[in-house]
Amino acid sequence: MSRVHPSAIVEEGARLGEGCVIGPFCIVGPKVVLGDRVELKSHVVVTGDTRIGEETVIFPFAVIGEVPQDLKYQGEDTQLVIGARNRIREHATMNPGTKGGGGVTRIGDDGLFMAGTHIAHDCQIGDRVILVHHVAIAGHCVLEDDVIVGGLSGVHQWVRIGRGAIIGGLTRVTNDVIPYGLVQAPRGELDGLNLVGLKRRGVARADITALRAAFQMLAQGEGTFQDRARRLGEETESDYVRHIVDFVRGDTDRSFLTPGS
Repeated sequence: MSRVHPSAIVEEGARLGEGCVIGPFCIVGPKVVLGDRVELKSHVVVTGDTRIGEETVIFPFAVIGEVPQDLKYQGEDTQLVIGARNRIREHATMNPGTKGGGGVTRIGDDGLFMAGTHIAHDCQIGDRVILVHHVAIAGHCVLEDDVIVGGLSGVHQWVRIGRGAIIGGLTRVTNDVIPYGLVQAPRGELDGLNLVGLKRRGVARADITALRAAFQMLAQGEGTFQDRARRLGEETESDYVRHIVDFVRGDTDRSFLTPGS
């Protein structure tokens, strides 16, 4: 059975799962669906066609599902879908999709979105993503699984950040980031691999060695960046390197950050 504080407003039509806790002065809109054991601490607004997975906790003054901050948005029905076991901290904002961007903003499972973070319309955010304080993710971005973005960083619209990449604090990211990449400096320079993250996840030494060699080839090999990636795909036996190759050769609206760029 769910517990709703007397000062909270849960509008008719909202659906609450088993064991939800709706704290003081929260507002839950009529199209909202909350999974089992979702907790809204206090002063949380969840509105729009928003679905939130089980055991997600949202902290005070977060605004989830309010209309996109896009002048092209004309009130069309779009969605925000948030997975399970996320932690969404104070003053975070997450917007639904737009008609022109596919109509759905999607957040995976087990993420941590710290105070003041923003996820704009039509973003696709993977599992176990961490956004540190006041990170802003612009519209249409893709962040794959296990990405970490350091505090006060900004990611330009349409940028893709590959699995396991890490972005340092105070960084502006305007181009795609390869999986497992390490990006830092104010203008967002690709400065190596996220070796700490790879080791923490127990990636085999042979795969880390293969990733190091792949990075060097992408940085210094002959031909264009795409040519180097194609050759890597023909030569590698590592699934981790192959993921980089597939990412580089995938569809994108941005160019890539390359070593030294």
